[in-house]
Amino acid sequence: MSGDHSSPTALDRPGRMPSARLSLPSRVGEFFGVDDPWQRPRPQVSRGDVVLALATAALGLVSLELLRSMGLLETVDQPVWLQVLATVSASALLTWRRRWPLSIAVVAAVHMFVVGVTMAPVMSQFTLQVVYFIAFFAAVAWSRDRRLMLGVVGSIIVGMFVWIAWQFLLGSGVQEIIDDTRGVERSGLVGPVTATVALTVLINVIYFGGAVIGGQLDWRSARQRAQLETASATIATQSETLQRRAVTDERLRIARELHDVVGHHISVIGIQAAAARRVLTRDPDAAATALAAIETSSRDGVTQMRSLLGTLRDPEDAEPDPATSRMPEPGIADLPTLVAQRRTVGLATSYDVVESSPGAADRLPSSTGLALYRVVQEALANVTRHSTARHATVVVRVEEDGPRPHAEVEVLDDGRPRGRSSGSGLGHLGVRERAASQRGEAEIGPRPTGGYRVRVRIPLGENSV
Repeated sequence: MSGDHSSPTALDRPGRMPSARLSLPSRVGEFFGVDDPWQRPRPQVSRGDVVLALATAALGLVSLELLRSMGLLETVDQPVWLQVLATVSASALLTWRRRWPLSIAVVAAVHMFVVGVTMAPVMSQFTLQVVYFIAFFAAVAWSRDRRLMLGVVGSIIVGMFVWIAWQFLLGSGVQEIIDDTRGVERSGLVGPVTATVALTVLINVIYFGGAVIGGQLDWRSARQRAQLETASATIATQSETLQRRAVTDERLRIARELHDVVGHHISVIGIQAAAARRVLTRDPDAAATALAAIETSSRDGVTQMRSLLGTLRDPEDAEPDPATSRMPEPGIADLPTLVAQRRTVGLATSYDVVESSPGAADRLPSSTGLALYRVVQEALANVTRHSTARHATVVVRVEEDGPRPHAEVEVLDDGRPRGRSSGSGLGHLGVRERAASQRGEAEIGPRPTGGYRVRVRIPLGENSV
């Protein structure tokens, strides 16, 4: 089924007055969605519409012949072919009831009036009454212009009740009731004329009211389904966006990790290789020590890179490869080893931990410990590559008490920027991103008293991630 498509809007729009304060016309307009911009998609004529029309026509013809056999059509003066035409033409209207709902409703009302005036028993048969009901129902349920729908359907209903009143007041309806009940003893609470009029009005109120209320409920149900479909599509789009963002964030995380790992170990290897080259002929033992450091650093670097790249494995692989499976992420406990590695490349380093209570550093979340470790690793690598410093100090402070519990690492050196060694800035960017990912803050720059400072503070407790 195809047709026009429009976007639904919320049932309750901002700024709408509460229903209790609305006048009766405003309440009616609100119930029927007069000011609602949503328009129900108008479908093309489908096979189901044609089958419904044919089935209704067949049922109508059968009903017509049964009425004839019961002798209820003896007062009809029109020929049989005209009675058949009236039945078939009414059923045919159902084919286009959803495509052109208001036009079909008007045609059905005219058909009802003409057949009712000329062939009342034919119009009163059950099948045609069902056809008219469906036509009026569809006018309310499928109309796109709700204000026009109220005008058209309201005019049809008013016209029908005027016709009923005309039959009773100016026509022969009342006289026929009097003639049929002359000589019959009254047995009810009211007279036959009053009872007939009241019953006729009640039946028509239920008939037209049911078509209008049912059609409007169907329209509101369709609007709610459209809103749910739009919400589902929005959720699906947001989910895809979040998935893409998660992939991007993971790629950035891996890029930062690789940058820190490669930068640290390549820096160590470069310095140790230069030292080995200088003392290779004069001091073979020192050269051997430097080469051993190169071997250790390269092995550690390869192991950490394999651990990182293990996150990119196909999740459908049955068994992980031990050579590429992820190793435990480094943390605070690994900082002494990291600092000691820098001593082997000629940088005098010291390491200290300041805790508000014993064991506070060991209780840090793994994500916080990893972030602090990578900050120290990048800061020391930058000292080796880009500074003339001979000494560096690493201090970790953990404050679990107080109004603002936090973990902090500070790396200080006593050097100046080395000429022709300006970096790409990715190291500092990585430090700031790591701090931001933990809702922390970073301070990077030269000290007034000389040297350089890298300090990162990460909140703990409810503010930590």
